[in-house]
Amino acid sequence: MNLVWHPLAMADRECIMDFIARDNPLAALALDESFEAKADRIEASPDLYRPGRVPGTREAVAHPNYVMVYRVESETITILRVLHAAQRWPSAE
Repeated sequence: MNLVWHPLAMADRECIMDFIARDNPLAALALDESFEAKADRIEASPDLYRPGRVPGTREAVAHPNYVMVYRVESETITILRVLHAAQRWPSAE
């Protein structure tokens, strides 16, 4: 399997890291490493995690406060978003 990060997921990750690093740079780095570790586990076992709230997606808890939303298509896993557990997903429109 090939794992890729969607630009929105990368932007989510950057925002999360920037926010946390203001108060605790080491915690921000540790959290980012946990996102990478979870992505590696998703790549190894993409069907292990729960079906997502959006059809065709799956969701993995990357940290008690963060969820990684991803999609599996053919031989590619795309991390779509990294969301705080309190965020509405999908957004109400």
